[in-house]
Amino acid sequence: MALRNIAALVLFVMMVLCGACSGAVYRVGDSDGWTSRGLVDYNKWASPKDFHVGDTLIFAYNNQFHNVMEVSDQDFQSCNATSAIATYTSGSDTFTLKRPGHFYFLCGAPGHCQAGQKVDIKVTLPVPESLIPSPSPSPYGSSSSASHQEEMSPSSTLSSAPTLNSCKLGFAITAFMLGLLGFVF
Repeated sequence: MALRNIAALVLFVMMVLCGACSGAVYRVGDSDGWTSRGLVDYNKWASPKDFHVGDTLIFAYNNQFHNVMEVSDQDFQSCNATSAIATYTSGSDTFTLKRPGHFYFLCGAPGHCQAGQKVDIKVTLPVPESLIPSPSPSPYGSSSSASHQEEMSPSSTLSSAPTLNSCKLGFAITAFMLGLLGFVF
């Protein structure tokens, strides 16, 4: 009986954890990270992505030269780093997007924000895939879909997809554990 209770508790904890970690993880600036060397246009990096509540941003940078400051819209526009909402300095900072709206980040080192080291992240509520309508086919001979296709660079194509989806891993672990529990009972 004790083994059955432990198994039920493990299953419950795994199901809770699976639901809690369903967001995508994005490394800001992709492989270039968070830098002021002009390698990344951060707003261009963010614009094709759909950030949702529960997603996580990772800011990877050299903390001897940079930091990450969450600021208001007004401070973002003026590159004012004196009244930050929060300041991160570890060099590998994670920020979980907990509500819809805009999140504004910049580097507070002198001149870095002015050099483009700032990003506006627009967060929306996730939409279940079952509610997204399938695209309807174009009428025969119509070329309107070809003229509206957006061209993306290879790096944008790779980075527009989340780098990690822990929910799928959680489901796989839960299924595996259920399989093992089937053998125990």
